Amino acid sequence: MGILSWIIFGLIAGILAKWIMPGPNPGGIIVTCLLGIIGAAVGGWISTFFGFGTVDGFNIGSFIIAVIGSLVVLFVYGQITRKR
Repeated sequence: MGILSWIIFGLIAGILAKWIMPGPNPGGIIVTCLLGIIGAAVGGWISTFFGFGTVDGFNIGSFIIAVIGSLVVLFVYGQITRKR
């Protein structure tokens, strides 16, 4: 999959992850989309590393992996930037 496809895939996954995990987001929509791109890459890497399958194109399995990765990255980002 090309880099442009990964960016679009990550943007969509990030938006969906934010919809699934609502709440205060310190970065706004731009940061959420960037974290979605990072989360899609992280989700794909972790999935491949543990043998759950590869992210090899636009299919439902790859999309679920990207959304889960985005949820994890959004959660970690929220914990790091949370005011105590």
